[in-house]
Amino acid sequence: MSDETVTVTQSALRGIACKCPRCGKGKLFAGFLTLRPRCESCGLDYAFIDTGDGPAIFIIMIAGAIVVGCALIAEVKYQPPYWLHAVLWLPLILATTLLPLRAMKGLMIALQHNHKAEERRFGGGAP
Repeated sequence: MSDETVTVTQSALRGIACKCPRCGKGKLFAGFLTLRPRCESCGLDYAFIDTGDGPAIFIIMIAGAIVVGCALIAEVKYQPPYWLHAVLWLPLILATTLLPLRAMKGLMIALQHNHKAEERRFGGGAP
């Protein structure tokens, strides 16, 4: 499939699956969050990728809302001791931050590729 025929939905699904945004077959990551230099299937160079802290920020905001909401509900309803809060919420914090982080980074990479995002240039002139 060429770049022009890939829809945003297809690109997003490829990103969530941590696959190459162009072909959907090659792997994006060599490690947990370490990118490969290029796709082993279609040869797409991953040098264009720059997600920065975007995936982490989204995950922190979502996880924070979930964990704080659950902790507040538990505190108001049951008033557990502080040690029980730690036992309950530390695993939930780890699960809601680490598990979706790789998929979120893949999603942002795929959307960046789909929309042909690049570094912004100010002034409208040549670099």
